[in-house]
Amino acid sequence: MRLTQFAPIALCLGALAATTAASASAAPEPMTVFAASSLKESLDAVAVAWTAQSGQKVVVSYAASSALAKQIEQAAPADVFISADTEWMEYLAERKAVDAASRFDLVRNQLVLVAPAAGGPAHVALRGAALAQALGADGRLAVAETQNVPAGRYARQSLTALGLWDGVAAHLAPAENVRAALAFVARGESPLGIVYETDARAEPRVRVVARFPDNSHAPIVYPAARVAASPRARAGGFLAYLHSVGARAIFLRAGFSKP
Repeated sequence: MRLTQFAPIALCLGALAATTAASASAAPEPMTVFAASSLKESLDAVAVAWTAQSGQKVVVSYAASSALAKQIEQAAPADVFISADTEWMEYLAERKAVDAASRFDLVRNQLVLVAPAAGGPAHVALRGAALAQALGADGRLAVAETQNVPAGRYARQSLTALGLWDGVAAHLAPAENVRAALAFVARGESPLGIVYETDARAEPRVRVVARFPDNSHAPIVYPAARVAASPRARAGGFLAYLHSVGARAIFLRAGFSKP
């Protein structure tokens, strides 16, 4: 066979390679979101919807807002940060680690007391000695770490405001984040736990037995912002999508409320 017979094949292969390279270069650059663990189910769904619409792959890393903020401070490769409270967003803002112009409040949440769905109490009064009595002599109250993790700080604020802190402070089962606290109750390792409304909805093995008054703790607000070290073009589309009707609907179905 003559070499010239290979020319059309070579041209086709060259065109295919050029087209593939052009498509790859046109694809949006993947991005990474650092988000509070309580957002998992809803934010996963939002990320899937955004990828389907834009073609941009989104990787979400979930943990306590405190842990994520510290990682971003240490230059972890994140493009967007979504915190479960304003304090950790402010922490990064003070250090110029997030873009203040991109910041906005995404959603709100509510604090609830949960018990195992099988065998737990149907209701627990948030007054007097009722909470301590419901825990029993050896029972532990599952709660996110109360000094730094947002869910734990909200819990401590509310228990203190309601005059319940002193009665349960020595009977806590502290967890690294709110989902870990939820798991303690879901597995029956703790008779009661304090989590967010959305966490309780996401876990069928628990049920809500009390709701903490909104005025007993700071507002549970989830601010979002671009990480300052991330290029604007990489995160801009996703942040804009978080404002969309479709994204809002996903969060509302999960039990979050409008900011």
